[in-house]
Amino acid sequence: MKISVELTLTPLGTDFEKIIKDFIKKLRKSDLKVIETPLSTQVYGDYDDVMNFLSKNTYESFQKCDNIIMNMKIFKSDRSRYVPTF
Repeated sequence: MKISVELTLTPLGTDFEKIIKDFIKKLRKSDLKVIETPLSTQVYGDYDDVMNFLSKNTYESFQKCDNIIMNMKIFKSDRSRYVPTF
């Protein structure tokens, strides 16, 4: 099953940039399709691949910061080719 996930990682500490950049660099090295925007990052791929990656790497990011939020929207299908029609 293919999914699309929109992520916003929000560390609430002083070293927030490093934590976000480390997470994004890991995403870039993965086999997942990744689209970065200034406000969020979209990840596309097989459900198991995406969720396994997110589980492992979200845990690692949470270990680095006492106060951190991960906002995640999951859509069932690959929406990476979406083009607005309005």
